Amino acid sequence: MPVTIMKAREIFQIYQRLLNRRPYLVQAIQTGTLMGAGDLISQTFIEKKSFRDADYARTIKFSSIGFCFGGPALRVWYGLLNRHVGSSGKTVALKKVFIDQAVFAPTFLFFLLVGLGALQGKSWDLIEDDINTNYVDILKTNYYVWPWVQIVNFYYVPLQYQVLLVQGIALFWNTYLSYKTNRTKLSQ
Repeated sequence: MPVTIMKAREIFQIYQRLLNRRPYLVQAIQTGTLMGAGDLISQTFIEKKSFRDADYARTIKFSSIGFCFGGPALRVWYGLLNRHVGSSGKTVALKKVFIDQAVFAPTFLFFLLVGLGALQGKSWDLIEDDINTNYVDILKTNYYVWPWVQIVNFYYVPLQYQVLLVQGIALFWNTYLSYKTNRTKLSQ
């Protein structure tokens, strides 16, 4: 077996042990890390800043939303869905997707915009303007992406790995969110 496959397997086994021991902490760290990475991708590839000129305070703020709120919220949410809707089957997966997109997505995105605005030091009036400007557009884009991801997630992926799958896809989503939530700031 090639060395790289053995190393990857060892890393995954370490991840599994940590996930079993400290699920909330591990998922908070991975969510925060991937949100920070999405922000850096947005700054360097979309906004065309050099890596050296990136706004690392902005990255830390964006990352902290994932660490303090996103990762733990997803872990709790997926556990609630699993406990109250079920854990397997096509009908269960479709019910979970519907509930996730009808309840969690709109709520989470609203609080994400409020939290980011607060971390950016914006007044409530500016946060409200951001919500009025971005919320519906972000939610619509969410509905193009996430129902399909969540069907796969809820039907095929074991509960303990669902946040990992979502966060893997969310690297691209976080890049979009970072760009979208900082676009008004960039044009000022």
